[in-house]
Amino acid sequence: MLDIRKAREESEDLRAALGRRGAAPDFTPILEIDERRRALVTEIQTVKSKQKELSRRIGNLKREGQDAEALMAEVRGMGDEASALERRIREEEEAGRALMLDIPNPPHPSVPDGADEGANVEVRRWGAPATFAFEAQDHLTIGERLGIIDLPRAAKIAGARFPLMMGAGAALERALLNFMMDLHTRRHGYIEVLPPFLINADSLVGTGQLPKFEEDLFKIDEGGFYLAPTAEVPVTNIHRDEILPERALPIKYAAFTPCFRREAGSYGKETRGLIRQHQFDKVELVRFTSPETSDEALEDLTGEVEEVLLRLEIHYRVIALCAGDLGFSAAKTYDIEAWLPSRQGYLEVSSCSNFED
Repeated sequence: MLDIRKAREESEDLRAALGRRGAAPDFTPILEIDERRRALVTEIQTVKSKQKELSRRIGNLKREGQDAEALMAEVRGMGDEASALERRIREEEEAGRALMLDIPNPPHPSVPDGADEGANVEVRRWGAPATFAFEAQDHLTIGERLGIIDLPRAAKIAGARFPLMMGAGAALERALLNFMMDLHTRRHGYIEVLPPFLINADSLVGTGQLPKFEEDLFKIDEGGFYLAPTAEVPVTNIHRDEILPERALPIKYAAFTPCFRREAGSYGKETRGLIRQHQFDKVELVRFTSPETSDEALEDLTGEVEEVLLRLEIHYRVIALCAGDLGFSAAKTYDIEAWLPSRQGYLEVSSCSNFED
């Protein structure tokens, strides 16, 4: 989430920036909570300072053989007062945090203006659409004919919108995963990571999926775990609550995971074949960089993803998302869209984002 100091010191700039993406957060209750919290912090510091001074006086009285019971009772009362203040501070912090978690990331100044995907801007493209002397068939038709995709049996095993890859289809998926992991670790210098596939709520808060997008997640009732919606979540959280020395940067991680999503918001959208499945495999790239190099890192990372399509000789284009089409946590995003001959159009196959701080 955003730093409360940014809301306190740059609230007008934040309002203007968030207005570009169609958000209109009211910072007034957040700032009121923050003001109360800071007043309570000052109050508890005063109490603890006085408590410390009285404790020093009690020590002196005892060394002199004098009665210190009255001061000791006063110190005990101050301890109760400090505990009550600490509870109130925690309550204010939790209330402020709940409000801040609903505020999206402001867009980077270079992000195009616009309210929806219609204002996205094509940055570049490679190759040209494939042409055939016949009508192109889609992946599901071809996969079923070859016996390498079996969605009816997948539905029998798990339910609708789950995949079942067979024979050469399963081998092809494994080969593509190995190809991408080898490319990014051996050529691009990423460290390979195999993270847990079950994650806790704190990790999902850390990458912005909670609390706003809980309906898109698969939750396991026992233990409060969630199935990872993307490797971005466990890998980004590797360094949650850590202070990294700048000399350790950049840190580059690549990870394969199966991904699990309810796709609750995809009603009415195309779900034929392997599009918008509840389970799919993905290779994720995550970089930790200094603020000064993050924009350059996004460009480099996008180029590394493009290399996958270049080596596979798949026609694609790179799209800069406008402010109104950005994901909740992203400050800037490039979508990479591959050409699908069967639909005579493009489909997003990768999304590369800078989340800044």
